[in-house]
Amino acid sequence: MRIGVVGAGSWGTTLADLLARNGHHVHIWAREPEVVESINQHSVNQLFLPDAPLAPDLRADSDIGTVVRETELVVSATPSHAVRTLGTRIRESLNGAEPVVVSVSKGLEAGTLMVLTDVLADCLPSVPTVALSGPSFAREVYERRLTAIVAASADSGAALVTQRAFSTKYFRVYTSHDVIGVQLGGALKNVIAIAAGILDGLQLGDNARAALITRGLAETSRLGKALGAEPLTFAGLAGLGDLLLTATGGASRNRTLGLELASGRTLNEILGERRSVAEGVGTARAALELGQRAGVELPIANEIVQVLFAGKPPRVAAADLMERELKAEQWS
Repeated sequence: MRIGVVGAGSWGTTLADLLARNGHHVHIWAREPEVVESINQHSVNQLFLPDAPLAPDLRADSDIGTVVRETELVVSATPSHAVRTLGTRIRESLNGAEPVVVSVSKGLEAGTLMVLTDVLADCLPSVPTVALSGPSFAREVYERRLTAIVAASADSGAALVTQRAFSTKYFRVYTSHDVIGVQLGGALKNVIAIAAGILDGLQLGDNARAALITRGLAETSRLGKALGAEPLTFAGLAGLGDLLLTATGGASRNRTLGLELASGRTLNEILGERRSVAEGVGTARAALELGQRAGVELPIANEIVQVLFAGKPPRVAAADLMERELKAEQWS
């Protein structure tokens, strides 16, 4: 297949490499000229995936039109805040063509509170969209470590095309039709991972982490149910699987952010030193707004918003979660 990947961060680059090594003709778009030069001249993305040789036939370009024109599949791998802008540029470059468009980003759009396939559908109304999500650190996928994820779409044919394009001996793709559930799991797990990093940074113990992950999954499931998602999705790879990885893994950007917050650093200090995006920051506020719109209480997301944007001390936030009104485990 001819495939265009829009976004050359660590995840976009990793998937472009995987697809190229899987026999596809892959072109990747990068905003940074130095990334384009690094990939084309040295077969490495030294800025976002350093010291990781890429498939020699993978090519990069700074023009989106060159990357997506005449493709059968387009991979959207940009941060959530850039999806609408770049989705519009993709539409302008397709000239009426209708490739399958796969979103591999995780988050919600600020303001509209849309999941990202809905944002892409707004930009590309006649094009089938797929959400690809699940427990998958980029470096481990690049290293060919065993990984399993989910391709979700309302169009079963598009989900199958995606499954076949990405699947390898080490990267297994399942299909699903629960587009909302798969994306909510991928978005909200980043918020819970910030909370997990805070608990670990405060050295509150394994019991606390287990409770947080479990209650975080319950919180996500409540919101998902209110929005029409299937409850079983949250027990699967895009729910529990992704949450476990991101809340406990050492390579998790969101968990690392929580660790730094627990040490007393402010959000502005932390983000000022980062090139990569911790999607949980924007998602926390959007998820809280989405919960309010749906009439669903999100206690963990609420406390994370207070820590991130209102200067609430992390230890006080943890105490306030524990001292909430007592209730049954299952509630709505």
